[in-house]
Amino acid sequence: MARSTRSEIIGAGIAGLIVVGFCMLLLAHDPLIFWNDDYEISILPVFADMARSWNHCEFPLLSPHSWVCGNLAGEFQYGVFSIFINALIVCIWKLPLTFSQQAAALSIAHLAVLSAGAFLLARGRKLSIPLSIFVALVASLNGWIICWGASDWFGALGAFAWLPWAWWAAEQALDPERSRWRFLWPAPFVYLLITGGFPYTVLMLALVLTWLAARGMVGAIDLNRPRATPIEPGGSVNRPYLARLTRIGTLLAGIALGVSLATPAWLALLSHVHGSARESLHPSTHWQWLVPWNAWPGLILPWWTVNWSNFSSRFVPHGATELACGLVPPVALLTGFIVNGRALLKKIRWEMALLLLLFIFAMIPTAGVFRWSFRWLPLFHLVLALCAAEALSSFSQKQKRLAAFLLFLLLILILLIVLIAKTGSDHLFPLVWIFLGLALVWSVIESLQLNFLREWVPVAVTFVALLATYLCIPPNSSVPKYNFAQSLLEPQPLDPQRLYLSVYPPPEIFYRVEAKPAPVGQIVRPGSTSMWAGLRFVNGYSPIRPAGVAREFVSAIHGEVDPDLAPWLLQHEAGKDGLLERIGVDGIVVAHEFEFIPQPAAEWELGTENDEGRIFHRRGPAMPIVRSVNPFGKNSIAKITDIVARRNWVSASLAAPVGDRPALIAFSRPFFPGYCARIDGRDLAVSSMRNLIPLVEVPPGTHGRLTLYYRPDWLVYGSVIAITSAVVWFICAIFAMRRAIQLPK
Repeated sequence: MARSTRSEIIGAGIAGLIVVGFCMLLLAHDPLIFWNDDYEISILPVFADMARSWNHCEFPLLSPHSWVCGNLAGEFQYGVFSIFINALIVCIWKLPLTFSQQAAALSIAHLAVLSAGAFLLARGRKLSIPLSIFVALVASLNGWIICWGASDWFGALGAFAWLPWAWWAAEQALDPERSRWRFLWPAPFVYLLITGGFPYTVLMLALVLTWLAARGMVGAIDLNRPRATPIEPGGSVNRPYLARLTRIGTLLAGIALGVSLATPAWLALLSHVHGSARESLHPSTHWQWLVPWNAWPGLILPWWTVNWSNFSSRFVPHGATELACGLVPPVALLTGFIVNGRALLKKIRWEMALLLLLFIFAMIPTAGVFRWSFRWLPLFHLVLALCAAEALSSFSQKQKRLAAFLLFLLLILILLIVLIAKTGSDHLFPLVWIFLGLALVWSVIESLQLNFLREWVPVAVTFVALLATYLCIPPNSSVPKYNFAQSLLEPQPLDPQRLYLSVYPPPEIFYRVEAKPAPVGQIVRPGSTSMWAGLRFVNGYSPIRPAGVAREFVSAIHGEVDPDLAPWLLQHEAGKDGLLERIGVDGIVVAHEFEFIPQPAAEWELGTENDEGRIFHRRGPAMPIVRSVNPFGKNSIAKITDIVARRNWVSASLAAPVGDRPALIAFSRPFFPGYCARIDGRDLAVSSMRNLIPLVEVPPGTHGRLTLYYRPDWLVYGSVIAITSAVVWFICAIFAMRRAIQLPK
């Protein structure tokens, strides 16, 4: 391994370790800092179920512990097809960690990966090691990543962690001085990004790749020689143009290979998003969480408070912690344009164009399945850090002192505006004193004749400013937090053999710690928390809600049944031959906030009651998962024995009576297109009851082992494409390594 390559790897590792140390300091201050909202009610329970699946040597395509969130692959956000995420889950769940510690381990691992990738991206631009670590800190510890990605929307972090890597690899593919095998570089990182589970990051990647292609077409992508040098010396006028096209073709080949590796993930998303809740978003959602035009001073002062449109489309005062970037980037860029604007713009004109585009995107609504445009901020911070690092690299000592002085002036100016316009929050002090002190320390160090300190002072100021920000300002005060205790790992007082329908109010309002500071959820199991204990619930957290039961019961994102529909279900569809019995529900949980009970009373018995709610069980033993039914009097009743229910399939021994009437077999699991059935080598058609449960009609006189298994077309064709692409990548990688070994040193 070349010395330069070793140094880059070591530097990337150090950048990752610095971020790990930063996160350890945050955890020492608040052990629950990475444990909020979706992480609690959705992400971690699903990951626990995925770990259980791997322990049973099963692939976590489906979950038997939630119907609404039953198709884990179709939900996309859980990274089912990501090798990295699954490996982390398996390793972390082998350790004796609490819920919040598991969440912290997952987030910190991805933050370290993000930091290392940003370091390599900066080094690829010939930036110094200190400035590259500066870029890594801003990219991985900025306000949006910490406040949202690392502590709430894990899918955003799981995907964005690989964006700097994919960007860096794309630039390697565009480098003509590398071998013809350079198209292999982007493929694994594009795969990891797509399977990370966040469509917004895929959109970010598409924007970056389009930007790189446009830059490459005008000859500005060459990072290893002066930009004024011709790309292809000599020859006809068309040779440079053809060379650029070749570079773009090399990049596209690598991207196509990466997209092919991730085929099952994006095919699953496309298959389930059609007609889902995600596709039918209300237009108002696209106007929520746009960055207000007057919020941008938050780049300097994160406590800057103006009105933002929240999840309810209401404008409420909100501190701009999402814009926190460690003070240095905006000041360095502003100073660069003041002292050497024309030269700096010539040097980073393409980066500035991308930065301006992201600045605009963050303030305007998006369309389609995308929403909440402030999700562009992670990429904005990354590009801002790159531009600021380029500016710092060109500064003289005097210009660096000017940057420190300008920071001090901006802090004073914005502080005066805060005090006059009252745009500050309760966290204004002591954070403002810390920031002013950092500006003074920076100015003093730049006056000293100590080159080592001067090189590292931007890194130190950024590190301390971000740490002080999160120590003084609660990183995620805009989302609910729940007090979920470790006792949720135990099924009691619920029965794992029964299928429950839980009726509870919106958790984000009624179960957040402000409303219920004591531990909650042991009975109602809101969201997907039933997965922790391996209980079978109809409810589940799902933004997409592809299951038919989610639409039939008008399930909300957090898994609660429509409050107007729930009384009707319990009073009119809970009895014999009612809808709930036909799909196999033999347990009902009613939260304390509701008074109704399942009817008829003779069909149900009260199991447990406490301050949280009541548990009702259908009288008699738990209903079997596979049943022979006769809903319209046209089917015979088959004998079913020896039922084996697994995650992605269920089988049973079946004996249908001889005669002229077929037997109809109902499976008590959520229906998704893609189920297949077979008995004794014969394929049988699979239908559904109102898209709720799978049904299989068995010819009269049939005996044998009936198996229902999940094998949708997107999985079959996607797996073939992904495996073929992986084989192609590995074969090409072997040839590339052989060539590298054969080349003279």
